[in-house]
Amino acid sequence: MDPSFSEQIQAELCGDHVNNNRSEAIHFETRVPLREVMKYDPTTIECETSVARAAEIMCRDEVGSCIVLRNNAPIGIITEQDINCKVVAKDIKPGSISVSQVMSTPLITIDADSTIGDAAHMMVRHKVRRLPVIEGLNVVGIVTVRDILSVANEINEIMSDLIDINRDDEMIMGVCDACGAMSDDLAQIDGMMLCPDCREEVRLR
Repeated sequence: MDPSFSEQIQAELCGDHVNNNRSEAIHFETRVPLREVMKYDPTTIECETSVARAAEIMCRDEVGSCIVLRNNAPIGIITEQDINCKVVAKDIKPGSISVSQVMSTPLITIDADSTIGDAAHMMVRHKVRRLPVIEGLNVVGIVTVRDILSVANEINEIMSDLIDINRDDEMIMGVCDACGAMSDDLAQIDGMMLCPDCREEVRLR
């Protein structure tokens, strides 16, 4: 991840408008429901579990974090960074310490009915890269900075393609400035939009 927190999650997905086209894409993507982006059934672990077991579970599930539960209620999150900085770097035996002793708290969560724009704002405000997604009292998913940036980039590419198509349509369809005929194959010559016949006349002059 970029050390600038991915440019503050692309300026929270709604700022730093480079141009109007880019702005339209950004406003569109911020309204994408979080349910369409988040990963369902995130990896969870009980608070009494050892750090060694947590690391084993992360490797098994190929994830970088586990949500920590107490009586099925989320109370924190343990990440690879927590293990590296709070256990390995201090030469503590991972099997001798529980995840509740090194987990990150308080747990910052987001409601399942939120949008990715809401998630981006919350990540920047709390400086976190992951948000467990809550429905009622239960954890139903997790969303990461990478998840949000992936859909943001994908939608921006689609919007850019649509804008190019629209721009192309405006250039090739319309009334010929020379003969006044409708044409779906206009091209600009010397500041005028000309149909193929008129372009040929210009070429032959």
